[in-house]
Formats: sequence, structure tokens, C-alpha cells
Amino acid sequence: MEATPSTVPDEPQKVVRSTTAPSDLGSTLGDAIPIVKALLPKVPLIAKTALCHTLGVSEHSKHWDLRTEVTINVLRSFVDGSTKPSPISKTQKLLNKDPGVKGRIWVATADMKRPAEDDVRKALCEAIEQMKEPGAQPGGYTIPKLQDVEAEWTGYRAGATKSSAPPRIPEAEKYKEMMREVSSPVTILYFHGGAYYLMDPSSHRPTTKKLAKITKGRVLSVRYRLAPQNPFPAALLDALVAYLNLLYPGPGSFHDAVEPKNIVFGGDSAGGNLCLVLLQTLLQFRRTGLKLLWNGSEREIPLPAGVSLNSAWCDITLSSPSCDQNGSYDYLPVPSVQLSRTPPPCPAWPTTPPRTHLYAEDALLMHPLVSPIVAPTWVGSPPLFVECGTELLTDENHYLATKASGEGIVVVFEEYTTMPHCFGMLLEHIPGSKRLFQGWTDFISSVVLNPGSVQTKGTRIAAKTLVEEQVDLRSLSSFTEEEVRARMQERVKKMTQGRGDVAKL
Repeated sequence: MEATPSTVPDEPQKVVRSTTAPSDLGSTLGDAIPIVKALLPKVPLIAKTALCHTLGVSEHSKHWDLRTEVTINVLRSFVDGSTKPSPISKTQKLLNKDPGVKGRIWVATADMKRPAEDDVRKALCEAIEQMKEPGAQPGGYTIPKLQDVEAEWTGYRAGATKSSAPPRIPEAEKYKEMMREVSSPVTILYFHGGAYYLMDPSSHRPTTKKLAKITKGRVLSVRYRLAPQNPFPAALLDALVAYLNLLYPGPGSFHDAVEPKNIVFGGDSAGGNLCLVLLQTLLQFRRTGLKLLWNGSEREIPLPAGVSLNSAWCDITLSSPSCDQNGSYDYLPVPSVQLSRTPPPCPAWPTTPPRTHLYAEDALLMHPLVSPIVAPTWVGSPPLFVECGTELLTDENHYLATKASGEGIVVVFEEYTTMPHCFGMLLEHIPGSKRLFQGWTDFISSVVLNPGSVQTKGTRIAAKTLVEEQVDLRSLSSFTEEEVRARMQERVKKMTQGRGDVAKL
């Protein structure tokens, strides 16, 4: 059901994210069977890749090691059009499963409580309308229910071993134990990637643990609602509720109020998109002088200390030239392949009424709170950390860095040559991944502990040798706003071809 901002629909269907206890061997083996079945047909591909790499005749043998090339080729083979796409529900069930907690990590699950009032949801709907293009139709999206948002407090557990199970104590006690090991005020509000319909805080625990360990701080990883069951702006509303809970915790919260100067947004891929659209929402609140009623008190909506992005998905339409040109370096499918792969019907997809994109209604694909690449301005933003590889999303990250820095925003940009999307989380063994996390956490710690030290800087890094060269952010992207919008409009036309209900873009 679609609604105008004055209509409240029934609560959308939630994605069930199952949990596996690490001590349940039978369950663990059962979970592994689908993975083994999926990999068995890839044995010839793995053998061919190994042979070509060893002989030095593969395209990437000069700049990738064997493990990297095998990993990327296998990942690519699942989505390159050579295999039949799986139903959305089946893919979610496989990839959104909680593997359990073990090792040197604290995880305390907590609910970020919804406020007593509806001001936050109303304010978000108003911001969506205010940021539309002049002449655009009002509404056109499903208004999500305002609800509690589950999240995971994550910290580094130094005294544990790699196989340590979590103590069997209440979640609040786990949080207290975690805080005994936190020695920095750094608080990272983290949003996981997964194209807005896959993954979970549990899948990103290795990343959030590493961020917590290096910064000596803590991470709040948000279990936001997933599409297609919960389309835009459900995830954004959940992100906003989580941030306001950090600032203004309600009764029963594990944490005390966190000063905004100690909060840094962090996210990868779609989670990077969520960081940016949450930031744009906050900037819009400030442009209009908005204050929110939150649990009986009128509250300011301050900005965080910084925003840190790992291969951020800035353009939902995937219209930039690099989306086609960098396909040989990435495991993500190029747009032409994505358009040709239609998942078979399942309970989650297609939706009723139908739409083209899993995440957002067709008429909103070029909205700044869906595709932040078209945000008219970043003026007023805190410092940004922007990282990418030689991937499909390279051009949009270049454009973001150039536009924001050109408006006087402090931008720390890092590009890792020949590296695929979110490589630091997949290829932990390579030197470039260690360098990435060092740059990422240096930024996070600096904007909190020594904000005056953070200056605009662009660096291009060879992920294999770590040789660095400086990059002038002013010339990183030559695209104009008009070119960006024109490409997006053309892409949307291709995506929605045959449908006559697309509103003015």
C-alpha cells in the first residue's frame, strides 16, 4: 500500500533473521550444507583461476595474489548472469542468518526505544517532501511504523580467546563488562551494507570488532529494517531513532547520553548510503531550524563529529561510467547484468503494488534521501572519510569527495587501486586491508579526540605495495550536476521501461 504523509499504513512485514548457537554442532553443519553445495560447482573455476594465475596469464595476476583472485572470481560467478537467480526470500534466509558470537568480542543486544511522540516520523516525512524537486508529486511512498530499533553494542574482549563463548549473563551485564574495556570516548554508530535487503549486524561483527579494537571505543551496530518488505524510508527512520537514542536515551537504556562530539557515523556500501542520507536529514532539520519533541522534551538535533564511509553506495541507480568500466575489478554485477537478472517470485518480491527497485519507489530513485549523490549541498557537514577501490562505485565516491570538499567540507579521501567493492572486509590478508582500517580508524579517533588535526587530503594507494600518491580532490571528478542527473534519468528510464506510473523525476 502506498500512502501520502498523512496516512499511516499497517506495519510492514519484517525479515526474520535466524540465530545459530555456536555450540550446536548439528545446526552448524546443517547451515554449512547449502554453502558446500553452492561451492562444489565452482571447483573447475577455482582450478582454472589457480592455473592461469600461477602461469601469469590472468588479467589480474600482476596486482592480485592467488587468494584474492580466487575469492573475487568465485563471488562474481554467483551474480554474473551465468547462474539462475534465487528468490529474494531464499537469499535473505541464507545470508541474514546469525552465526552466533564467539571469540574476542563483546556483543550486547539492546533496544533503541521509540519515543512517546510521533514527532520524529512526522519530521522525516516533512524533510522528504521539502527535499523533492519542485513540481514533484507529494507522497508516493509507504510510511513505516515508528517502532523500537534493535542494535548490537560491540566492543573488543581482550581477555578472551578465539574460541571463547560469551558469558551467560543478561545483556545489560554484557554491556557493563564491555564498557570496562572501553578506554576511549569514541562511539561509532554503524550501518551494515547489503544493498538494503541483505546482511545484518551479525554478519558485520568482524568489522565492528576491529573498529572497536583499534579505536579503543565502542560500536552501536543497527539492525535496521530491510527491503523489499520494508522499503524507503523505513531504514532511514530506524537510523534516526538509533541516533536520537544515543543522544537522549530513555528509561532502561544501557548507556548514558552520548555527546555528539564523540559520535561518528560509519557504514559500508548501502550502510554508507544510510550514513549519508541520515546526515542529509539532519542537515535539513538544521536548515529549517527544527527541534523535536522527544519523550516529553524539546530537543536540538546536533550533528555527529564525523561520517566515515567504506565503498558508499551514493547512486541507487548505478548510472556512473565506472559502473560499466570497472566491472573487471569488481565482483558486483554491472548494471546490464543486474537488469537482466529477474529473481523468481516469492513472498517478498514482487511487491503489491509492483515497483522496479527493491529499496525505493520508482519516483523516488533520484531523491537526495535515496541517492545522496544528487544532494544539492553538503554545506554544514562535519568531516567526511570517503574510501573506495577500483570498483563499480568509484565515480560516485569521486563525485562526493569533489563536491563536498569544493564546498569547504573537510574530506579525507582514500582510493585503493585495483581493489573491489568493500575489499577490506573480504580480503583481510592483504596489506591494503590493514592500511584501510588504519586510515579509517585514524579518521574516527581524530575527529573525536583531536578534531582540529583533521584536514582535507586525497590519497591513492596501491593495495599490494602500499605505495601512495597524493590526489587533488578538486580535479578528482569532472562531472557536473547536470551530467549526473542526466545519466540517472536515463538509467531510471531503462529500469522502469514499460511502466507508465513513474512520476516526474
